[in-house]
Amino acid sequence: MRVQQNADRRPDEAQLVIAAGGALLVGVLYYALPEGLSLGPRWLLLVLVLVLLLPPLVVVVGMRTVLPFRVARGLALVLMGVLAAAQVGSLALLVTHLPRFTRGGQLLGPAGVLWGINVLVFAVWYWEIDGGGPVKRQLKQHEAADFLFPQQLRDNKTHWAPGFVDYLHLAFCFATALSPADVVPLTHRAKLLMMAEALISLLIVVLLVARSVNILS
Repeated sequence: MRVQQNADRRPDEAQLVIAAGGALLVGVLYYALPEGLSLGPRWLLLVLVLVLLLPPLVVVVGMRTVLPFRVARGLALVLMGVLAAAQVGSLALLVTHLPRFTRGGQLLGPAGVLWGINVLVFAVWYWEIDGGGPVKRQLKQHEAADFLFPQQLRDNKTHWAPGFVDYLHLAFCFATALSPADVVPLTHRAKLLMMAEALISLLIVVLLVARSVNILS
């Protein structure tokens, strides 16, 4: 019975690996930022992400079991906080150092990297907050909680499960079109997160356009 309960509480291994890859990519992109646009050493975020991701990956994929829910959830929340702090900090540094960019190409690279980080960070946030995380979504047979995907209409009788790519698509659409496409946010926290993502995306684009126009004029 205990083995069966652990099996029911284990997240999808493939989706866990994909989501971990998305978080690691944030660290890689952060390392690609120019000096002066990162909080501390550029490699630090990648190391922190690795440290926070290793326990669940080793336990779930390697040992075929699960971490205690509070431990796993705590690691996920710390990871989301670290990613958000790095993102907001670098955006603030970009705004502060904006006068230093004297050519459009100098600004285009960092702005593009921060925009990509914005998409990935919020994809991780959506993945982790929807319904209390992947484990709770699985236990509740993937009922719509914070986000309603089209496949979950009509009571989701097939128990379709949104994967990390679905949340990545949602984050990408909202960062580009400032619209959630075919996904409906259902809760206040989901709506506030999407508003924050749109604000950051819009700020990056406005900074890029405004500074480029100023350089050319």
